[in-house]
Amino acid sequence: MEPVRFGVLGCADIAWRRMLPAMAADPGITITALASRRPATAESWADAYGCRAEHGYAALLERDDVDAVYVPLPASLHALWTEAALRAGKHVLCEKPLTTDAARTAALLALGAERGLVLAENIMFVHHPQHGFVRRLVADGAIGELRSLHAAFEVPARPEGDIRLCPELGGGALFDVGVYPVRAALCLLPGPLTVVDAALSRSPGSRVDTGGSAVLRTPTGVTAELAFGLEHPYRSAYELRGSAGRILVDRAFTPPADHRPRIRVVDEAGERFLELPAYDQAAGVLAAFTTAVRTGGGPDPVPLDEAVLLREIRRTAARRPV
Repeated sequence: MEPVRFGVLGCADIAWRRMLPAMAADPGITITALASRRPATAESWADAYGCRAEHGYAALLERDDVDAVYVPLPASLHALWTEAALRAGKHVLCEKPLTTDAARTAALLALGAERGLVLAENIMFVHHPQHGFVRRLVADGAIGELRSLHAAFEVPARPEGDIRLCPELGGGALFDVGVYPVRAALCLLPGPLTVVDAALSRSPGSRVDTGGSAVLRTPTGVTAELAFGLEHPYRSAYELRGSAGRILVDRAFTPPADHRPRIRVVDEAGERFLELPAYDQAAGVLAAFTTAVRTGGGPDPVPLDEAVLLREIRRTAARRPV
């Protein structure tokens, strides 16, 4: 089959570190063009990947040799340029969160469906096989009846001026790192999920939330206790607790491509580790996206569930002092 021809809107760090190398390594993808507001950056990156440079995002969307666009812009720009790309007839893979507003997310999903275009959010970890393996363990009764999920994604403090600390760019712990444990709950628990409690914290002098927590609940009473933060020791893990044991997953959300997961299972017989093969989750998300493009798949509905939960977490937390 002909490769899916990608255009890249923006020169973000995640594009350079993970997504562009994964695109270049995929024989089913051609990187056609790369756009930046800074011509020198666009030229430098385009030279590295043998594609065309465009000054400005609109110019890239006008190209007829671009089938799909990858949007790694700041969160506040996701809705604007995702909509522009869909209206230009392009499939869209957008960095998380798809938007910072649930109503806007719903409108974009509806637009993608109306145009017959694939619209997906780049939450890479859900494509890693280790989570499907964990779901099968739970389904097979490895820890008895599921009782709760405990998930956390916390990272060390960002340098001053980082976009994650700028409210006008959609920054803050909830939308930057909180989305991961929220999506883990959607991935691992039977829904629908409701928000029971939530809190956001802000360090002195910060203009955004720098940490937070939330408690979610399923209709059957399974709970999810989530934690996230931008000024913490690094933690990327979750634990599923059942009536007869526990399953623990470390390096759950951003494992390197060469990382071999070790799933820890603790039950009445003791403790054991189940080692899985290494897997490049950046390659995984691209494979899923391009397959959807080729087979006529539509928008992924899960980002709306995620957006609704993020909205409710913020609303619930707003009842508390920050």
